[in-house]
Amino acid sequence: MYSNKDVFLRELVSNASDALDKLRLEALRDDTLDADVSDLHIEIEADKEARTLTVRDNGIGMSYDEVGQLIGTIANSGTAKFLQELREAKDDAGAEGLIGQFGVGFYSGFMVADEMTLVTRRAGEAQGTRWSSRGEGTYTLETVDDAPQGTSVTLHLKPADSEDALHDYTSPWKIREIVKRYSDFITWPVKLVPAPGEDGEAPEPETLNSMKALWARSREEVSDDEYHELYKHISHDWRDPLETIRLQAEGTFEYQALLFLPAHAPHDLFTQNYRRGVQLYVKRVFIMDDCEALLPPYLRFVKGVVDAADLSLNVSREILQQDRHIQLMQRRLTKKVLSSVKELMTGSPEKYADFWREFGAVLKEGLVTDADNRDAILAVSSFATTASEDEPVTLKTYVERMKDGQDAVYYMTGESRQSIENSPHMEAFRDRGIEVLLLTDAVDEVWADAVGEFDGKPLRSVAKGDIDLGTDGDGKSEEEREQQSAAYEELLGWMKEQLGEEVKDVRLSSRLTVSPACVVSDTDGMTPALEQMYRAMGQEVPATKRILELNPDHALVKGLNEAYTQREDRTELVETAELLHGLAVLAEGGQPKEPARFVKLMADRLERTL
Repeated sequence: MYSNKDVFLRELVSNASDALDKLRLEALRDDTLDADVSDLHIEIEADKEARTLTVRDNGIGMSYDEVGQLIGTIANSGTAKFLQELREAKDDAGAEGLIGQFGVGFYSGFMVADEMTLVTRRAGEAQGTRWSSRGEGTYTLETVDDAPQGTSVTLHLKPADSEDALHDYTSPWKIREIVKRYSDFITWPVKLVPAPGEDGEAPEPETLNSMKALWARSREEVSDDEYHELYKHISHDWRDPLETIRLQAEGTFEYQALLFLPAHAPHDLFTQNYRRGVQLYVKRVFIMDDCEALLPPYLRFVKGVVDAADLSLNVSREILQQDRHIQLMQRRLTKKVLSSVKELMTGSPEKYADFWREFGAVLKEGLVTDADNRDAILAVSSFATTASEDEPVTLKTYVERMKDGQDAVYYMTGESRQSIENSPHMEAFRDRGIEVLLLTDAVDEVWADAVGEFDGKPLRSVAKGDIDLGTDGDGKSEEEREQQSAAYEELLGWMKEQLGEEVKDVRLSSRLTVSPACVVSDTDGMTPALEQMYRAMGQEVPATKRILELNPDHALVKGLNEAYTQREDRTELVETAELLHGLAVLAEGGQPKEPARFVKLMADRLERTL
């Protein structure tokens, strides 16, 4: 049932904490209850020589009948039979009834003990009960007269065995470690009773837990330093967080969350083994270190704590059961994080700039994977743009300042801002002052296609499809364009025939003003960068032919067209067409299909010019 033997102490401390909670409530309801509630606490006492570990509380305790009901049921049936019946249950209702019951957690002690003894007396009763068992399906049960109020559980520990991950649980440092990890934030003090000194006197008990569940206290009661210390404790980051996010959900399903946006991205954020998720507590008891179910993968950088009043866990409290509560929590936490980023964007631009620089690339993954929150993610996304060297722009702002007659949001993807700005595809946009988004993250290749449009404006890559920017800026009338198309018609057909294995089509370009040629993808085609990304992920991608566009106003293209119409022997022109295509591929950062042949053709051509 349990993958980690250390959790036995968590279970016993949790049982003791529940007993103290129940006594406090009972004392409030019943004024006649004869019980001492002045110093409620939990004690842990280890005896190294006798190899025993005792966990005691002065809480509600149990009656003789309750001991038989809560603990004896499992002992009678045997653990194996109990688990078999649990697995055979038709639904989860029966299983959920067992989760958190005293008996289930209590029996985890047999992972580390050969024998367990329990002495308990219910508050308000005079007689106590002693229960003992070796965990073999039988137990003894008897009444005792001198039992103190509450419950004491003594484990007769097995020998330590490092190969079996069975530690020495009489060691004070091991006890401190377990309590600090699992029970640091429970309401009641957990005290370690030290062994008596040589003079026979025992020092004062040491309180092991902080009891500082910061998420359960109001914002006014907690300093920023305390929040920062908690963040450093759970994230293992030595720097302060960028932002602290609090959330308290009330109603039929209650939980509290204290989340942090780190100031810097960890070096392994994009690795497969990155440990994501926040810490999960149930009633202040630590359950899970990296609970992936509470936040989507694109928020994997968020650290923090979620403390639920109740959750569907398996019997060992190590695994979340999938139910609507988990889904509701994830939706609420996701919206809260995104709204907090939005507040940073509007209220703290400098903090937002730091956040986006560190985590923008991972947050944009949500544009592909989380359609429900796509609008919210787009609202907090910003992108580099040709309109400014250092001021990113939101899609909303881009649309607001689009030129009259512009019907699309233009973008281009690439390895760096410099490579994009120097691309031939940008020439006409630069000359006409049309703003282009410069997208340099690997995920940009994917999300732009997935999103498709913003505010009714399609997202269009300047390196894909046929771009029609109209006649403004190039000084040509429609009649001149038609005459130019007719003049180049034969050359284009011939080049398509000669380069048929390399290109899908050859056509005149409206996006080039300086370069002689460029290659573009179909409107629905994959760019070379996207093909390369899929191949790097191990996916087979069929090679796709692209379109070669020629600049009809460039001297090289004009000369090629004249030579084509005047010469009958076009052997050299075939080489020129190959070189023109190779130059276009190189201009966008690609590589000719046969680099050695391209270099030879270029060297021969340069030699003839000398």
